[in-house]
Amino acid sequence: MAPTNEYPQLPMIDSQKPQTIRITCAPGLVNYLRCEVEGLGYTVSSSRPTGIEIKASMHDAMRLNLFLRTAFNVLVLIDKFKCANPDELYKRVRALPWEEIISPDEYLSVVSSVNTPSINDWRFASLKVKDAIVDRVSAAVGSRPNSGPERENLVVQLYWNGDNAQLFLNTSGRKLADRNYRKMPYKAPMQETLAASVILATEYDGAVPLVNPMCGSGTLAIEAALIASGRPPGLLRANFGFMHTKDFDSETWQSMRRSAKKIRNKGVIAPIIATDVDEGAIHAARKNAETAGVHHMIQFDVCDFEETPIPPEKGIVIINPEYGERLGVFAELETTYKRMGDFFKKKCQGWTGYIFTGNFDLAKKVRLRVSRRMEFFNAKIDCRLLKYELYEGTRREQD
Repeated sequence: MAPTNEYPQLPMIDSQKPQTIRITCAPGLVNYLRCEVEGLGYTVSSSRPTGIEIKASMHDAMRLNLFLRTAFNVLVLIDKFKCANPDELYKRVRALPWEEIISPDEYLSVVSSVNTPSINDWRFASLKVKDAIVDRVSAAVGSRPNSGPERENLVVQLYWNGDNAQLFLNTSGRKLADRNYRKMPYKAPMQETLAASVILATEYDGAVPLVNPMCGSGTLAIEAALIASGRPPGLLRANFGFMHTKDFDSETWQSMRRSAKKIRNKGVIAPIIATDVDEGAIHAARKNAETAGVHHMIQFDVCDFEETPIPPEKGIVIINPEYGERLGVFAELETTYKRMGDFFKKKCQGWTGYIFTGNFDLAKKVRLRVSRRMEFFNAKIDCRLLKYELYEGTRREQD
């Protein structure tokens, strides 16, 4: 017997009807995300430091998961309501016809962000939402989905601030930062969405060479190759949250993937060179690039960064050195940063140089004038992408 409801049943997600979609990102990346979303033809209706909202359909959500490079998750609004306490939360969530989108054979996980005086533990809020959903499905069809913390299948996201609650279907599942190519992360790897944003900040498009000394496990070079080739990063993943809804439109999704595979940069892609003094790092970078399908686009070499080969055509050189937070100490890195400045001056004349760092005191040791500072966050570390115009001839050092 279908459950009775204190609240009227609300329509669940319509695959083609426009609805509110929230696209989340890491702090500092929202402007890059906005440019991406607008570049795909959507209009941003609102913005916040960690995301934007648009009006679009479930089919659009699938497309966004396929193409976005700088996003964390694509969330489709299910319902929003006033909520005074956990019991009210349970009632409002259970009133929704979850049996329309969740099969009892599925695996459900609930993620919550809670800031309300009626509860002091987000895990309790997640438990109430999970119980409401599985109880509803059980009452409607006679069995209930399994549930747990793994975000591999169907993910529901709760935002509860004060007395305002919002429920979203997380169509991404795992964060889109997980491209599924970094099988060998090696030491302190840069997150893929951050790396893509950094590359986009340099305005790189594949038309000029890109050189990446100190490449580590290769994330910057791999994201650059994906951008240069025009390859959508979602093609690297086989699993998304939207694939676990009952009304998943597999035919439309496969059509999107086929069209995306045909996208190619029709111009000539200039060389991408990535080097590291650590042979283990280069081994990991090669394997990761092979998994991403861009190994043929990147020249990897084991060498000190000062020995990195520089093509004759002027381009972009970008370095992501250690900055003493995780891998090194200040005194040991002072010499490295001074050498980076010398490398720029001696080998990269006429190029545009970039250094990504979270240590502003060490950055001064480069002793080159910074033409632009762009703010980023690497996890919780306040970082800057420093731009250097490496003019041929005399260089002006920092004071």
